[in-house]
Amino acid sequence: MDTRIIDRPAFRLVGYAARVPLVDHGRNPHIEAHITSLPTDAHRRLEAIGDTEPAGLLRVSADVDPDYAEGSRFTFVFGVALDTPSPVPDGLDLIEVPAGTWAVFRTTASFQSAWMSIVSEWFPSNPWRLRPGPSIVTDRGDEHGPSTAEVWIPVERA
Repeated sequence: MDTRIIDRPAFRLVGYAARVPLVDHGRNPHIEAHITSLPTDAHRRLEAIGDTEPAGLLRVSADVDPDYAEGSRFTFVFGVALDTPSPVPDGLDLIEVPAGTWAVFRTTASFQSAWMSIVSEWFPSNPWRLRPGPSIVTDRGDEHGPSTAEVWIPVERA
């Protein structure tokens, strides 16, 4: 898993939000149901307005229980990132993200596998800890191999 640390100015996450329960293993059916319930033009609408990193369609987890308790509820947003001055289109939910440092992990593993590696291997061997903020996953398909994702985790020096 390739990792980079970046300092990112404030930005906005906008999209379609839902409160869903946390599922520890496998795909979260509540997230999948939320995404499939969106209007057919929702993906195109979002892709047309995203204008900053992290790029592409995003899966955002915010307000997650600090203990990551199974069944606890969190805010899931299927959306895109906008520069702070960009207007938020009608009908979309907004998360303001303050400036801060991010650990960005590039991986072909599932989010749950990547997260387990981040928590059990990366954090213990690096001088960083989680800070408040959303976690973000962006899928970037590769027509010549497995899908590559970037996992953005808000961090601060330990």
